[in-house]
Amino acid sequence: VRELCTEKLKNTVFQINMKLNFILIFFALLFTSCYSFKGVSISPEINTYYVGNFEHKSQNAPADIHIVFGEALRNKIRNESRLKLSDENADIIFDGEVNRFDVLAEAPIEGNTVALNKLEIGVQIKYMNEKNEKESYTKNFTFFRTFPGDQDLQSVQDALIKDIFDQLTEKIFNETFTTW
Repeated sequence: VRELCTEKLKNTVFQINMKLNFILIFFALLFTSCYSFKGVSISPEINTYYVGNFEHKSQNAPADIHIVFGEALRNKIRNESRLKLSDENADIIFDGEVNRFDVLAEAPIEGNTVALNKLEIGVQIKYMNEKNEKESYTKNFTFFRTFPGDQDLQSVQDALIKDIFDQLTEKIFNETFTTW
């Protein structure tokens, strides 16, 4: 009798586990097919993108800053969406300019020096959605990072630019593809 009860209990537990697993798999498939945890919402009719050559319109910026920014935006879209890069007849197009590169004293201290400097970079994005023109926009995006006043900009510039571009491309990606 004891063996029969134990066997029946095992079968019942097995059936419950199978039903729970089925329910979990069902909901996992349901949510992954219609929801992204980043909130990315790209119309199914949009399959390709193009990032044009950005213009360099900022004084005192490195000569290749517009090229570096364009590549950062291409990589962001390539790595975080299902879209394919296309040079011809792209469904969506990003174009624009790097129009701001300012180094400002952020925290002055005694003796005509500063404790912090701020590097601020701005870009203007012209986003064209060839499938739905209502979603197209032209907007300015800026971001900054501070660095110690006793450090020379040249010694930290590359790391600051990379960090700022990471933040700018995140803002642009979210503005374009999220529905939050």
